[in-house]
Amino acid sequence: MLRSINAYGVTYLPLVPPILVAMVAHPKPLPLGQMRKVLSGGAPLGKELIEGFREKYPQVEILQGYGLTESTAIGASTDSAEESRRYGTAGLLSPNTEAKIVDPDSGEALPVNRTGELWIRGPYVMKGYFKNAEATQSTLTPDGWLKTGDLCYIDEDGYLFVVDRLKELIKYKGYQVPPAELEALLLTHPEVTDVAVIPFPDKEVGQFPMAYVVRKKGSNLSEREVMEFVAKQVAPYKKVRKVAFVTDIPKNASGKILRKDLIKLATSKL
Repeated sequence: MLRSINAYGVTYLPLVPPILVAMVAHPKPLPLGQMRKVLSGGAPLGKELIEGFREKYPQVEILQGYGLTESTAIGASTDSAEESRRYGTAGLLSPNTEAKIVDPDSGEALPVNRTGELWIRGPYVMKGYFKNAEATQSTLTPDGWLKTGDLCYIDEDGYLFVVDRLKELIKYKGYQVPPAELEALLLTHPEVTDVAVIPFPDKEVGQFPMAYVVRKKGSNLSEREVMEFVAKQVAPYKKVRKVAFVTDIPKNASGKILRKDLIKLATSKL
């Protein structure tokens, strides 16, 4: 990346938070040539990271943005250093963008500073998923609103803040990891009877997959063996990097995994 930045005179660079973390953690400022702006997306930036970057690279303006594959474009962004100092914000809505925060259960619009699911609408929003009418109908409303799956709020000045994710995708260094894919894989292990995969928070990569595993009776399956089993069959960013063994996986009446309970259990020990 650094070689290309200097070879081609790059002045503007979109990136993800783990790259910023690495740049700030480097012992000396990296040679950024003519770089003047970076735009971070994928997860909110904390005050410590923003100010650490500014101190190490004072010549580079750090901005933040929000978007998703289904929007095909940036739905909100900060356009100045001062806007980025509203720590945690993804910025103001992009031109030609409508947004509302709704109650995830009722679909009713919520007032400012209330957290709910973000819905956006605009000419750049996708028309649907290719050959998947069911997914399209569950994500797009008949009048064109895109249900983002993100828990957000909008303040009184119109700034968007991303709080959490309704969707269960794990964000590892900007990559998306579906927990269900890893769960299905782990259930093929002869010594596993049940499993749940959750996002485990990490300062460097954002999140990584953690597995709660129920072993078959009499099994001595180890954490290392579980991680190696997965690592041999998936891309590096999908690796399970932490394992805990439990007697059962918490589920609701319909059999859906209660991931929030497991996330709370995992993070309570931090």
